[in-house]
Amino acid sequence: MSTAITEVRAREILDSRGNPTVEVDITTEEGVVGRAAVPSGASTGQHEAHELRDTDAENRYLGKGVRQAVDNVNNRIVDVLIDLDVTNQGEIDRRMLELDGTENKSNLGANSMLACSLAAAHAAARSCYQPLFRYLGGTGANRLPAPMMNIINGGEHADNSVDIQEFMVMPIGFESFSEALRCGTEIFHHLKKVLSEQGLNTAVGDEGGFAPNLESNEAAITSILEAIERAGYQAGDQVKIALDCAATEFYDTEKGCTTSRARTSMPPAWSNCWPDGSTSTPSAQSRTAARKTTGTPGNC
Repeated sequence: MSTAITEVRAREILDSRGNPTVEVDITTEEGVVGRAAVPSGASTGQHEAHELRDTDAENRYLGKGVRQAVDNVNNRIVDVLIDLDVTNQGEIDRRMLELDGTENKSNLGANSMLACSLAAAHAAARSCYQPLFRYLGGTGANRLPAPMMNIINGGEHADNSVDIQEFMVMPIGFESFSEALRCGTEIFHHLKKVLSEQGLNTAVGDEGGFAPNLESNEAAITSILEAIERAGYQAGDQVKIALDCAATEFYDTEKGCTTSRARTSMPPAWSNCWPDGSTSTPSAQSRTAARKTTGTPGNC
C-alpha cells in the first residue's frame, strides 16, 4: 500500500455565517482520508486570491453558491492529482497552479484549490502518523504564535456605527500560550462589563466580538484599554492592541475618496497615543486609491 492519491471528492457545505463553502476529501491507496474546508471573509481585498462563487441567475444562496468550485475539483483538479504522492505538497500545489494559469486563481477558484491543498496536507499527516502541525512544521515545531483575539467587531463584521472591522488584543508578555489565552479571556469578560456600564449592547458580531454602537473608533480603543486595566494587565508591556481596518471598505471607487475624514486622520494619532500593536490594511489596498484617500479625506 502506498501514499498515492486515489480519490479527490468535493462537496458544498455551509460555514459559520450560513454561507456555502467548499469541503474536500482526499483518499490515498492505503485508505487514509484527509478532509478540509475553506473559510471566507466578510470583506475581501482587491488583490486577494479570487473566491469562486456561482452568482447564478436563480439566486441560489443569494448568488453565493459554490457549485462551480465543487465541479472544478471533481472534474478538473482531480485529473492532475490522481496518483500523486500525497506527501509531495509542493508538486500538488504546483499542478493546481499550472492548471489554473491565472495570477489571482480566478480560473479554478482559490476556494477549490485551497480546500484540495489543505485536504492533501491532512491526509499526508495522517499517513505519517503525525499531527498536522508537526507534519508541516517539522520535529522542531514546538512554539505557538501569540494569539490575536477579536473582541470588538465593526465594519463588515457587524451592523453598527464602528468603521474598523476588528479590534483585537495580543497578549504578548506571557511565558506560555495558556497564560496568554487566560489573559485574553479575562479582558473579554471585563470588556462586557465596561460596555454594559456605558449602556451599550453586548451582542456579538460575525467574529464573536462585541458589536456595540460606540460613538467613534476611538471610543472602542478606550473601552478596551479600560478592560485591560480592570483585568489587572498592563497595556503595552503585557497586552498590545491590534487592528484589522479593512480600509478598502472605506473607499468609494466611483467618487475617488473616503466617506469620513476621521478614517484617514485618526490612525496617525492612535500610534502616538496608545501602545503599539499590529495594524492590517491601514489604507486602501490599491496604491492609487491610497494616494487619493489621503489627499481628499471626507470630500465625497
